[in-house]
Amino acid sequence: MTYPKRLSLLILLDSAIVLFSIYIGYFLLHPFSNFYTSKLLLMSSLILLASHHLFAFLYRLYNKVWEYASVGELVSIAKAVTFSILTAAIAQYIAVGHVYWRVLFITWMLHILLIGGSRFSWRMLRDRLIKSKAEKRKTLIVGAGSAGTTVARQLLHHEEGDQIPVAFVDDDLTKYKLEIFDLTVCGTIEQIPEVVEKREIRDIIIAIPSLSKKEIRRIYEICAQTDADVKIMPLIEDVMTGKVSVSAIRNVEVEDLLGREPVQLDISRISESITGATVLVTGAGGSIGSEICRQICHFAPKKLLLLGHGEFSIYSIDMELNKRYGQEIEIIPIIADVQDRGRIFEVMQDYQPDVVYHAAAHKHVPLMEYNPREAVKNNVFGTKNVAEACDTFGIHTFVLVSTDKAVNPPNVMGATKRVAEMIIQNLAKESQTKFVAVRFGNVLGSRGSVIPLFKKQIEAGGPVTVTHPDMTRYFMTIPEASRLVIQAGVLARGGEVFVLDMGEPVKISDLAKNLITLSGYTLEEIGIEYSGIRPGEKMYEELLNENEVQKEQVFPKIHIGKAEPMEKTELFAIIDRFEQLSIEETRDTVLATANWKKKKKVEVGLGS
Repeated sequence: MTYPKRLSLLILLDSAIVLFSIYIGYFLLHPFSNFYTSKLLLMSSLILLASHHLFAFLYRLYNKVWEYASVGELVSIAKAVTFSILTAAIAQYIAVGHVYWRVLFITWMLHILLIGGSRFSWRMLRDRLIKSKAEKRKTLIVGAGSAGTTVARQLLHHEEGDQIPVAFVDDDLTKYKLEIFDLTVCGTIEQIPEVVEKREIRDIIIAIPSLSKKEIRRIYEICAQTDADVKIMPLIEDVMTGKVSVSAIRNVEVEDLLGREPVQLDISRISESITGATVLVTGAGGSIGSEICRQICHFAPKKLLLLGHGEFSIYSIDMELNKRYGQEIEIIPIIADVQDRGRIFEVMQDYQPDVVYHAAAHKHVPLMEYNPREAVKNNVFGTKNVAEACDTFGIHTFVLVSTDKAVNPPNVMGATKRVAEMIIQNLAKESQTKFVAVRFGNVLGSRGSVIPLFKKQIEAGGPVTVTHPDMTRYFMTIPEASRLVIQAGVLARGGEVFVLDMGEPVKISDLAKNLITLSGYTLEEIGIEYSGIRPGEKMYEELLNENEVQKEQVFPKIHIGKAEPMEKTELFAIIDRFEQLSIEETRDTVLATANWKKKKKVEVGLGS
């Protein structure tokens, strides 16, 4: 119904109620009086009618959405009616020197009853009749606090939604058996399975925004014992301020179950470093590189240079960022290969960036075991080219995206990343550029990570393949990994290897089990198949070896490692020989170089 039609209907309805109330009020007190024909009654009716509409507009009674009416709307009705009655009383006193208080009091009560009833009847009709016609999914809300009640209220008022709350559970025993919006708090979190079965629950919403990751995981494991779909609400502040609505309630994701709280970063210092600067990101079309670009855009750099070898990936991130930030930031796509030394030096000379984030790399462990030369070309020579270009043209900061696989590396990929770290550690000793490396574990959802693979296997009906039941990995999300890289650039003094305290490692088999249940299947339906450890893989991974650990943190949950590089002359001599080596010699040499401290002398590749 359009606003003019709605306004006309409400004015006509209120007019009828006003006139009806004053006549009925007098009739109840003086049923046989001829007062109905008097001029005083006519005057009182007209004044009451005019004053009611005046105060109704003043208190915006015609602008409220009455299907969501509550106590606040009732107070507005009471104020409008009271002031209109007082206006009529003043008019009567001026006209005849007397006020018909009893008549006006009955009229006031009828006004409150009929006007309030006409408004709230629509809410009752909507809540009881309209909703009963639709097939709703019975929903259990975990948490009977402010967040849970907000979710319940919005679900009750969300006509288009397919969920209807039927009960709460909460560990606060003082709320047990109490009712909120006619919904009973019917047990504790541990009782979720029996509540779900008894009340035929189809959806569970976790509505406790203050929960830690470990608590979310505990609740999810309890909910996973049922067949109900499990969802989680966003931050209560976002719901209350209108940033998100009930429709933003989302499925529980693997990221929610990591058991580690995200690292909070120093936004002000990052802003000082990036705002108004020229920033270059290599590998800008990749999972980490593209997210670094997104995060950087929040800090309003003057220019953002997107450098990558893949035409389509650079095109995609360029289009995305230009659509969102093109008016404020000059975004420049650059097609270049970090292995092309001349091109990289040309880019550095032309654009003179202030900060370089080097995310371009080959990172797939088993694939690099079969292609060690390509790993060396991209991860070693590519890093050397970009780093030396930064040194040559006096770039302020260079940040290398490294990996936990660079610690005691048994595989080619990890070894090439450790050699890359040693390159920038040596350059940092004599350069004006601040060189720094950042190590973190596996990134959830990145290209080549286990999550996309598991999802494809689940979509195909299974089984999900896991290499070993006891294999563990550290995990973090793409946004968190990218923010850590940016934070490291701010903390850099030169030569550091920053490491994130990533909490406890996660079993890959547990990750697979959680993803299967989160996808709505049982382990029996999909199944897990153990395929054996692949070439170059570790059973357990480290972020720092025992000689590299520094207990103190330079920033909450961020450590500086003491990873010692090989002496520059010896290191660069080995690197110069890589192009002359066979595939097997390349593999042996890069592994020996990365693990040089385990040997008294590195001889492999130097004529031994």
